[in-house]
Amino acid sequence: MKNNFPYTLDNKRYHTYNYFLKKKYHTKVAKVALNADFTCPNRDGSKGVGGCSFCSSMGAGEYAGNVNDDLMKQFNDQKEIMRRKWPHCQFIPYFQAFTNTYAPIETLKQRFEPFLHLEDCVGLAIATRADCITEEIAQYLGTLNKETDIYIELGLQSIHDETSKIINRCEDFETFKKGLSLLRKYGLEVCVHIINGLPYETHEMMLETAIEVGKLDIQAIKIHSLYIMKNTALYLQYMNKPFPLLSRDDYISLVVEQLRHIPSHVVVERLTGDAMIGQLFEPQWSIRKTTILNDIDKLMAKNDIYQGDLV
Repeated sequence: MKNNFPYTLDNKRYHTYNYFLKKKYHTKVAKVALNADFTCPNRDGSKGVGGCSFCSSMGAGEYAGNVNDDLMKQFNDQKEIMRRKWPHCQFIPYFQAFTNTYAPIETLKQRFEPFLHLEDCVGLAIATRADCITEEIAQYLGTLNKETDIYIELGLQSIHDETSKIINRCEDFETFKKGLSLLRKYGLEVCVHIINGLPYETHEMMLETAIEVGKLDIQAIKIHSLYIMKNTALYLQYMNKPFPLLSRDDYISLVVEQLRHIPSHVVVERLTGDAMIGQLFEPQWSIRKTTILNDIDKLMAKNDIYQGDLV
């Protein structure tokens, strides 16, 4: 069966991040995860405390640099390691940990602007929350976007407000859409994160999240599998009252079904989670990331499915 999907360099049936980067920059590009010492409005009491229940004390920055080092040292240390594998690699500094627009503009300038014109950087990626995008911040990011490529990553996780309450996200779907609209107003490209397997969500609810996200004006998506890390609020919740977890097969079939509702022009940056093994409690199957991706490919090929074929 011939694969005629255009947005791939390696016979995938979805729009790979590798394809996007190679086509745009004509070389290998890698993200360098940074910890810029921010916090979140659902951690510091502004909207809540404790952060999202699935999030560790690292604020989703387990693979980011050491917060005790300045940002340029974090970047250079990781860059040199990557250069051993990819000698001609270019980089995207990725402000990953916590909420990276949750600060005054002057603070954002101090964090972001040293990376704007580095010789080996092709852009910046900034992870944040939609409720931390004001008109002023969106306009500022838009001005940076005229100097280098700015990619915004927005954590949505689920369109279902009842789920957002359970996981202590302290943000509803309408607020998310307003923040997204502000970013798009200033021409910023946005990658949306969703999570499959959140507490008490049904297959239909998770599929609905993908369907609704597919209707939004987004440029990329990350689909994560839920993983429960030790010593998180979610871990304590699960130990106190276990909730159903997705099986490996259910996860794979769900992702394939979700991809059919994501337009083919939307870049797929991720299709599974990436927990640190020493901190992972469940599900243990999520450790074998490569085999999960391979089986997604096999299922799509077996059923002649492509990203966006139901859009």
